[in-house]
Amino acid sequence: MNKKFVFSLFFISTLLVNGNLYSAISAKSTSKKIKYRTNFGHCPSRIAGQMAMRLIKNFEKSGSLRSVKDEIVNEGLTANYFISDYKIKFDPLRNSLNFAFKCPRPLMKVQVYKENGLDSYEAILVENGELYDPTYEVLLRSDRKLTSDLPFLALPVGAVSKSVEPAITTMIVQMGDAFRKKVSEVIIDDGGEMTVILSLQGHPSSVFMGNGNWDEKMLKLKRIVRSMEKKRKIPAIINLTNAKKVVVKFNTKI
Repeated sequence: MNKKFVFSLFFISTLLVNGNLYSAISAKSTSKKIKYRTNFGHCPSRIAGQMAMRLIKNFEKSGSLRSVKDEIVNEGLTANYFISDYKIKFDPLRNSLNFAFKCPRPLMKVQVYKENGLDSYEAILVENGELYDPTYEVLLRSDRKLTSDLPFLALPVGAVSKSVEPAITTMIVQMGDAFRKKVSEVIIDDGGEMTVILSLQGHPSSVFMGNGNWDEKMLKLKRIVRSMEKKRKIPAIINLTNAKKVVVKFNTKI
């Protein structure tokens, strides 16, 4: 292999690990240089860089965008590299190949348990409702693209296929980033009943959400919490089992 080509690949790999790539390397050892530019967005730089390098090698060899995109589809690269969306464009006037990757934001740590309650596995719930390997969180933290703690979600295996039930994901997304930081844990029992454990100004608060209408109940819960925090009163229990009737109990006053 041409030593110049080997050096170019090493140089581009180093830049990819650090984020966006702006470089020029020689394609197939010709005098005409191809410019490569990548935008990793929220994706972990190291893993996105590995995927970009793989696709660059394909383009160096084939000179074909079709070949690059076929490799992505045929090899299932988006799933392997935690990519939720991508764009690849070649500008023949500038002789430039551009990659743009998107990755979903993590929402919660998930523990999926079986009926006996003894066997379980862990995953990361992301904003599109899919469950990712816990490695995804580790990679994001290493890039400091995730710095806050993730709340926990415990649910039965029946609520999961390749993704979490849409109603659960919709409710969690609806929480918003600020409110989600107040959530310690969300628990779904085998009967489909939801309980949310909040940490409000250092005090625990249990919220019984019942079964269903969680998006509507979450809107009410956010209003209740906002009002109670302004009054510096922390409810010990909030019962939203009946969406039309809210029961709040206090045992702590700040």
